[in-house]
Amino acid sequence: MLFVSNEQNHDPAVNLALEEYIFRQLPENNYLLFYINEPSIIIGKNQNTVEEINAEYVKENGIHIVRRMSGGGAVYHDLGNLNFSFIMKDDGSSFHNFKKFTEPVVAALKQLGVDAELSGRNDIQVGERKISGNAQFHSRGKIISHGTLLFQSEMDKVASALKVNAEKYVSKSTKSVRSRVANISEFLKEPMTIEQFRLTILHSIFAGSEQIPTYELTEEDWKKVHQLADERYRSWEWNYGRSPEFNMQQRKRIEGAGTFDVRLNVQDGIIKDAAIFGDFFGRGDRNEVAEKLVGVRYTEEALREVSQGIDLTYYFGPITLEDWMNLLF
Repeated sequence: MLFVSNEQNHDPAVNLALEEYIFRQLPENNYLLFYINEPSIIIGKNQNTVEEINAEYVKENGIHIVRRMSGGGAVYHDLGNLNFSFIMKDDGSSFHNFKKFTEPVVAALKQLGVDAELSGRNDIQVGERKISGNAQFHSRGKIISHGTLLFQSEMDKVASALKVNAEKYVSKSTKSVRSRVANISEFLKEPMTIEQFRLTILHSIFAGSEQIPTYELTEEDWKKVHQLADERYRSWEWNYGRSPEFNMQQRKRIEGAGTFDVRLNVQDGIIKDAAIFGDFFGRGDRNEVAEKLVGVRYTEEALREVSQGIDLTYYFGPITLEDWMNLLF
C-alpha cells in the first residue's frame, strides 16, 4: 500500500477530486489518503441535498456543500475532523465489509488508549458514542472505503448544519445527533494536536515499515485534480441536482440496508417520473432503477414484474423484493 499526500489541502472539492483521481487514474495499487476539510457538509451519493442540510445556517456560515462518490449519509467536516480513505483493488468480498477497513484504524485508536469498536453497519464507537462514520464506493474491480475521525470537531455546528432524520435514530434508542457523537480527544490520556494524531494513525497503519511508502503526485497530476474539482465537485449539477415533482412519496428504513426515500410522479395511472434517494450503499447507479420505473403502470402487478428483472442488491445492498415493493406502495 502507498500513501498519497494531499499536501495539507483543506478544500473539500479538491480533496474529493483527489480521491477520485487516485481511484480512476493512478496505476493499479492499494493507496491510503488522509485529508482535513474546511467546514463543509459532505453529501452521500444517493441523497437529496436540499433535505439533508440546514440551508440558512449553511449560507450564513459559509459552509461548503460537496457530494461524494460513495453512498451513506451526510456528514459534517471541519478542521477538527481527520478523514481517511483506503483506495484498493477489490478482492471480491470487500464491498459492505467495513470491518476490513476499519480494523487498522481501530487498532491505532486502541494504541492511544481509546476503546474503539466497529458498531452497527458502518460506525466506530466508544461505548454508545460515535466517533467515526464510514462509507464505500465500488467500480470496475476497485473500491473506496473512507471514513471520518471526529478528533476535535465543533459539535454544536454538526447539529446545526445537518437536518436530522429521526427514523435513523429510532433503532439506536437515542434522542439526537449531539447525544450520539463524541470527539476522540475526550478519550485521550494525554492531549495532542490533530497533526500529531494524524501522524500517529499513519505510522500505526504502516507499522513495520521503516519508511512510509509514498506515491508522489506530479504537477500534471495536480493540474488534473484541480480541473476535476472545478468541473464536478464545485458544480451545482453534481452537488445538488434536480428533484422531480412527485405525488407519491414513501420513506422507510430497512434494517441492515439504510433509509430509502422513493418518489413517483404518477399521471393517469402511469409513472411519468421517478427518483430514489437514501443513505444505502449499492454498486449500481440508483438512477438506472428510477428510469426502469418510468412508463410503467402504477399497479403492484406491473411494478412487481419490472422489479423481478432488477438486481436490487446490486443497486441498494441487502434488501428483498418484498422490501422494495413496500417502498413503492
